[in-house]
Amino acid sequence: MEDLEAGARLGRRLRELRVESGKSLRALARELGISASAVSQIERGTMRPSVSRLIAYVSAVGVPLAAVFDPALDPASGAGEPLPGFAVRRAGEVAAIRLGGGVTFRRLSPGPTPDVEFFESTYPPHAVSTAHGRFLRHEGYEVGTVTTGELTIEFESEVVTLGVGDSITFPCSRPHIIGNRSATVTAVATWLIVHAG
Repeated sequence: MEDLEAGARLGRRLRELRVESGKSLRALARELGISASAVSQIERGTMRPSVSRLIAYVSAVGVPLAAVFDPALDPASGAGEPLPGFAVRRAGEVAAIRLGGGVTFRRLSPGPTPDVEFFESTYPPHAVSTAHGRFLRHEGYEVGTVTTGELTIEFESEVVTLGVGDSITFPCSRPHIIGNRSATVTAVATWLIVHAG
């Protein structure tokens, strides 16, 4: 039941972001190269987007990936107001988002940070960042470190396998697919995505 609610919560947030961008469901579907029905299913939480589909979605509506963790706040609640000079977010205050293939993303930064996104990704055995086999490209510069298991980053002309403690950095515009080729071990990594300011 909690998993269904998490999917519905992600879908609602994606719909909020699309509406705020002024894009219609059909216009977004055309831009993503999928049916309007598929966009509707993602926004209703009945279909989980892959990592690549989620990144394409937020890119199309002009927001950073971190925006999916920041639902619209009720101004009367006072929640989300930054403290002067620093921000604190307690464990459990930001739920991880579960995507297609069982991949989860969890924001590690305590709040929105200009031009920087800090995440943890968890890839269960055989999980990949794309459900359709196409290489992913997006904005920014990526820095990642594997903390558990092994992750494989496939570029168009080479494949890099990272074990615990290994790091990688590359421009996000370089086509890539991230995956866990293990049949038994879950892989976890932390990622810093830096956007030009």
